[in-house]
Amino acid sequence: MQGEKVFRSILVPLDGSRLAESALTTAVWLARRMDAQLTLVHIVEKNAPREVHSERHLVTSQEASAYLEGVSRLPALSGLRVNTHVHEAEVSDVARSLAEHSAELAPDLIVICTHGNGGLRRFLFGVIAQQVVSLATVPVLIVHPSKEAQVVGATGEFKTILAPIDGDPSHEKGLPLASEIAQAFGSRLHLLMVVPQLRDLTGPKAATSFILPGAMRADLEMESADARTYLDGRVAELGRKGLSVDSDISRGDPAHAIIATAKRLSADLVVMGTHGRTGTDAFWERSVAARVVSSIKAPLLMVPLGKSDAHAT
Repeated sequence: MQGEKVFRSILVPLDGSRLAESALTTAVWLARRMDAQLTLVHIVEKNAPREVHSERHLVTSQEASAYLEGVSRLPALSGLRVNTHVHEAEVSDVARSLAEHSAELAPDLIVICTHGNGGLRRFLFGVIAQQVVSLATVPVLIVHPSKEAQVVGATGEFKTILAPIDGDPSHEKGLPLASEIAQAFGSRLHLLMVVPQLRDLTGPKAATSFILPGAMRADLEMESADARTYLDGRVAELGRKGLSVDSDISRGDPAHAIIATAKRLSADLVVMGTHGRTGTDAFWERSVAARVVSSIKAPLLMVPLGKSDAHAT
């Protein structure tokens, strides 16, 4: 099934910096593989700084339009269907504006890079990050930038995809999409479930473990056994669809377990849903995604709360 079009329209927010342009490497590669339309977008920020990432920032709609048109004509984008869009009215809430534009422009995917002082760093982490992922109706692919960013084709394939899941199908927004990507690219799909240790518990469970540590330890052991049964069922189900799938269970902190597994597998892509057992707010408060993306080289695909079953397998 390689070559199936998982993504038909890809949105890339750009702020004029070369660091932001790092997102184009992966976006261009995906657009070519999927024959997808590429939309380059800039949101004019109210009281925008004159510099971002030590480079001139786009502060007017005229600057932004000229910049995006120039990027669209770069040789690396030749042959692609490329649109540009500038939101001319200045906004103070860039994240919300981008989410609204994702609804208006109807992409299947937003691709954006992670680092830098201000700008994109604010864009991806903390309150604004939660808004982007939670408000957007499409997945957000977070990639690492390069100071020597060039618009070139991707250097590798998605050979191994890591998909952390939690055992509740209603929470596993990322798994159907991870499965589609694995089918389209002929990737190996690795499922991971994380069962906490006593020291990792929070909230009421942490209080219970303090009072009744033996009972809670036994409960966690049962949870681990249930996880194995659940994973075996998922592996068998996906295997019947022709996917190459394996799995494992880790004990401890979720972020640590995901990072360690991604590194051990040399994962090319990590796909995570934002709606876990403890809910979206707790997910972001514990900075699982931020810790994962800052500690691995692989792109992180976040499938937002409220994603429809359009990608169900």
